[in-house]
Amino acid sequence: MEDLKFDSTKRLAVDYVEGILQPKPTCDTWDQIWNFQARPDDLLISTYPKAGTTWTQEMVDLIQNEGDVDRSQRAPTHERFPFIELIIPGLESGLEQANATPSPRALKTHLPIHLLPPSFLENNCKIIYVARNPKDSMVSYYHFHRMNKGLPDPGTWEEFFESFLAGKVCWGPWYDHVKGWWDAKDQHRILYLFYEDMKRNPKHEIQKLAAFIGKSLDDKVLDKIVHHTSFDVMKQNPMANYTSVPVEFMNHSISPFLRKGTVGDWKNHFTVAQNDRFDEDYKQKMADTILTSHFQFL
Repeated sequence: MEDLKFDSTKRLAVDYVEGILQPKPTCDTWDQIWNFQARPDDLLISTYPKAGTTWTQEMVDLIQNEGDVDRSQRAPTHERFPFIELIIPGLESGLEQANATPSPRALKTHLPIHLLPPSFLENNCKIIYVARNPKDSMVSYYHFHRMNKGLPDPGTWEEFFESFLAGKVCWGPWYDHVKGWWDAKDQHRILYLFYEDMKRNPKHEIQKLAAFIGKSLDDKVLDKIVHHTSFDVMKQNPMANYTSVPVEFMNHSISPFLRKGTVGDWKNHFTVAQNDRFDEDYKQKMADTILTSHFQFL
């Protein structure tokens, strides 16, 4: 493990799977990932990175456990929700973890829909997708790269801005990701949610999640879940804040995993010129979708 310490320069290399940048161990195991066998009662949480994934996972776990907080603190998030395409050398892979998990399983992916193992759609699995405005996603992803050895060095903010705009980041372009899942939502059992709605009215979105999962929860339980999935409470929860991950993989002193959890932090990072360039690029790439009405950040 010494070569993965943060004082060394070692990070996971990256390569492409069908044009989408991925950590190299994922690329090397791609056939196994593509052929992963979903079960009909699997529940999958899918997001572009840094779109409220962990937040959604915590909501889902508390819904499934009907607000039992102790039960939801049985293990860290990454053990409760196998991350199917994650392969970190020397650790149990997401595939191994998923295959060892008894049904009904709750799983996680960041894959764009065209790279999703086909068995999920063939088995008509329930899928929860969360989208977040791209400017905040970019900022959050930049800070995540800084602290996470499983991703390439992001370089400066200016360099990362260019990489993100070009779609040359792990899991590919934000635009294709959110649009691909949006286009699929009416053909499959996909609940499509928005991070900003979850911030604005968490109780309403938790109710939507519960109905989709098939749980009927009373007001008291819903309020309890709202409280325990608030940013401040989750930040202090060692089973949800990723502090259990060894520092050689994630260094929270560089940037905490749960950093701000706000809407609009991009305004503290984007220059006026960057914002103008982003808006122009966004206008072109989102011209073919009604999704734009959900991302009011201009």
